[in-house]
Amino acid sequence: MRKPLAAAFCALAIAGAGAAPATAADAAPTGVGKAADTGEVTSAVSGVATSVEQTLSGLRGRQTKAVNFAGTVALSNCSGSVVRMPDSEADDPALVMTNGHCLESGFPGPGEVLVDKASSRTFTLLNASGSRAATLRAAKLAYGTMTDTDVALYQLTTTYAQIKSSYNINALTLNDSHPVAGTAISIPSGYWKRIYSCTIDGFVPTLKEGDWTWKDSVRYTSACNTIGGTSGSPVVDQATNKVVAINNTGNEDGERCTVNNPCEVDANGNVTVRKGINYAQETYGIPACFGIDNKLDLSASGCTLPKP
Repeated sequence: MRKPLAAAFCALAIAGAGAAPATAADAAPTGVGKAADTGEVTSAVSGVATSVEQTLSGLRGRQTKAVNFAGTVALSNCSGSVVRMPDSEADDPALVMTNGHCLESGFPGPGEVLVDKASSRTFTLLNASGSRAATLRAAKLAYGTMTDTDVALYQLTTTYAQIKSSYNINALTLNDSHPVAGTAISIPSGYWKRIYSCTIDGFVPTLKEGDWTWKDSVRYTSACNTIGGTSGSPVVDQATNKVVAINNTGNEDGERCTVNNPCEVDANGNVTVRKGINYAQETYGIPACFGIDNKLDLSASGCTLPKP
């Protein structure tokens, strides 16, 4: 995980520019997974990645759109974005999405799920150019975890309509279908005010970093060399401008399955380490967990987010 920048100074911090969630703090960022003799690692994970070449032919005709900073936010230690579900209404309370490892309370433990927790956290809303547009405030933490995925969703004190009316900024829409290998993506970091662009290289059934395990993670091609502080940034499909994942970690040092050095594990338990490669967690399953008025319902049909 890319540590929140402040956590980068803590010996036990988990985020970073490599094997840990990509977060930012007041100084230099770090990751979550380091460990392992790369000599023991297998050279490839059989059946894990979908070849980009196999999918590019079907994607070449897609026209890309310019991705900017509008709707992204900067946290004290990470990045994030104002997001809406495909069926969210204008008068629904807006949501901010970031990583679970970016929570102000620290990293949730393995198996820990936080729901409807008090929070008055603030977020700096950015406009298209990356300039500050406003300060938004949380009414509560609606959901947060680092189990199976790495995500936190804050409910704000303002609605989508109020944000649009006051600042002429729309929320980013979460795509509700599985991302596709070979898709051209951009990752706008509100913390660093920097946009990374590359393609989805493939998918990892099990990604392990330190004590945390994530399922069906997105692997980027090497051009998206995200760093600490980018944790929580939305991963945006350039053709649709919809969010398909949330940036969270990368392997910094080539170590195996340690903090800031996540490793890929296949169905047979074989481990592959990809130094310098970064990852994200899919978000297509989140919309099924939010109903009318953006109310979280973990028992809703199709909702697969971990439960407390």
